Amino acid sequence: MTASTRSDLPVRAAVGAGLMAVAVAALYLGGFFFWLVVTVAALLMIAEWGDLHKAAPKAKRLAQFALFVPLVTMAPAWILGETRDFFTLGLLAGAAFFVVIVTRRPELALGVLYVGIPVLGLIVIRRQIGDDGLIWTFWALALVWATDIGAYFAGRAIGGPKLWPSISPNKTWAGLIGGVIAASVLAAILHTAAGLPLRLTLATPMLAVLAQGGDLYESWLKRRAGVKDSGTLLPGHGGVLDRLDGVVPVAPIAALLVVLPTAIRYLHVQFG
Repeated sequence: MTASTRSDLPVRAAVGAGLMAVAVAALYLGGFFFWLVVTVAALLMIAEWGDLHKAAPKAKRLAQFALFVPLVTMAPAWILGETRDFFTLGLLAGAAFFVVIVTRRPELALGVLYVGIPVLGLIVIRRQIGDDGLIWTFWALALVWATDIGAYFAGRAIGGPKLWPSISPNKTWAGLIGGVIAASVLAAILHTAAGLPLRLTLATPMLAVLAQGGDLYESWLKRRAGVKDSGTLLPGHGGVLDRLDGVVPVAPIAALLVVLPTAIRYLHVQFG
């Protein structure tokens, strides 16, 4: 660990703890507050995505406005009258199509989906009835945190062969394994103490690998753009994309796993 890294560690830890506190508070309050936090995060993420792809300010603002329309439809039912998840998916596709037609930047349109679909996934999970929504959304977020923390400490302590040195020279296979173990232990604790369903518990190692994949993908984007971080909003952490890159691939798959039993029952009633 370099002197610069050591000097940044207290700031990084403090900001990280503050971000977790905001996330947990929004998660606990649910409803409008959770929607508001993820909506703000999504709009910041699409702006940083635009910066990574060298989008002009006007094009970047257009992508934010286009994304905001489906984000509004994700608001709690007491605001809109009912939930419209399939309609929201259609709006996300429409927003992406609108962006690519107007800006002629397919990568900016991809950003609308890259940001919007994970946000919808988190909101679908949090909307589940009773304490299930709270516990399951916490699991989806916390497994990413646990993966990052486990990977960091295992990578520092063990070192060894690099995971993908041309993209992220600091990531190691030991770190990946440490992250998967940390996330799996967290899921086992939630299964025992909070009733996390077995299907979610068993899927956690795969989701931890996906979280690291999301981290690597954003590292590739930053390397291609020639920047160290996606933004400067979060001292010691960079941008919002830097903190949520692991959540992006995890949230949609976690949401599918959460609604799977309901979908199966629906299909059985309709076609059984």
